[in-house]
Amino acid sequence: MQPSTIAFQRPATPHPESAAWTVDEIEALLALPFMELVFRAAEIHRQFFDPTKVQLSTLVSIKTGGCPEDCGYCPQSVHHDTPVENQPMMTVDEVVEAARLAKQNGAGRFCMGAAWRGPKDADLDKTLDMVKRVKALGLETCATFGLLKDGQAEKLKDAGLDYYNHNLDTAPEKYADIIQTREYEDRLDTLGKVRGAGLSVCCGGIVGMNETRTDRAGLIAQLANLDPQPESVPVNNLVKVTGTPLDGAEPLDWTEFVRTIAVARITMPKSYVRLSAGRREMPEAMQALCFMAGANSIFYGDKLLTTGNPDVDADRALMEKLDLAPL
Repeated sequence: MQPSTIAFQRPATPHPESAAWTVDEIEALLALPFMELVFRAAEIHRQFFDPTKVQLSTLVSIKTGGCPEDCGYCPQSVHHDTPVENQPMMTVDEVVEAARLAKQNGAGRFCMGAAWRGPKDADLDKTLDMVKRVKALGLETCATFGLLKDGQAEKLKDAGLDYYNHNLDTAPEKYADIIQTREYEDRLDTLGKVRGAGLSVCCGGIVGMNETRTDRAGLIAQLANLDPQPESVPVNNLVKVTGTPLDGAEPLDWTEFVRTIAVARITMPKSYVRLSAGRREMPEAMQALCFMAGANSIFYGDKLLTTGNPDVDADRALMEKLDLAPL
């Protein structure tokens, strides 16, 4: 008796680079048989990247808590009663020391985050020396400071910033369920300012926020149809924090997260796809499948802003098991 087979069509040619991805197309990718989807993503990954190399980034919160936004996932919001305590901005020397330690541990990019809706010019000016001095260490620099006003992206670029992170979080149709204090267009406007200043874009989202598969397809469509596509795409698995509205969200099945990674790789073949928040809760085998499916970047260090992350020794051990090396 012959083994049964699953009927599916493999496209003869890749999706045209100039054509926009539709939500239906992306949802069809998400619905592929799991192993076939991972295989396709792995094939595409190898066309553009060395599959044995992983980009390592370290993220540090230079100003914690007190954010006026009401993002339902965020423990730094003033709207939520969470264990996170407000902290003043770190000094330049403190930030540079953290960057030096990150480089010593193998990170190639250093990301600075601040809990603002968007920086006032005086706040931003305080960060410019941080960017300059971190850049002088030989690290790539990244910042996530919220919504930018005219001229601020140019100041960051002149200081030596390489990447600006500003996530879309979720699909446009789901956005109002997660955030009420800003509009989706506000995020797109900041991304336009970042591009206009000549900065590289780091832009991704969060899954596991009670969204549907269609919502996940909608998020990926938004990211993949940015022109040009983001150079870096962080995919976060919701870390539930006591006191946030999403603390009770239903956990996302691990296979659905791997599917999301695979489809991000297929639709954004030249982007770095980063395993971001939630990785500490991921078994090693799940992370290995994510790397197989096209993830080639991680946050590296024991904390992401205010939530936990695998420690450096654990990551080194996992990379050694998987024969992965830092870029």
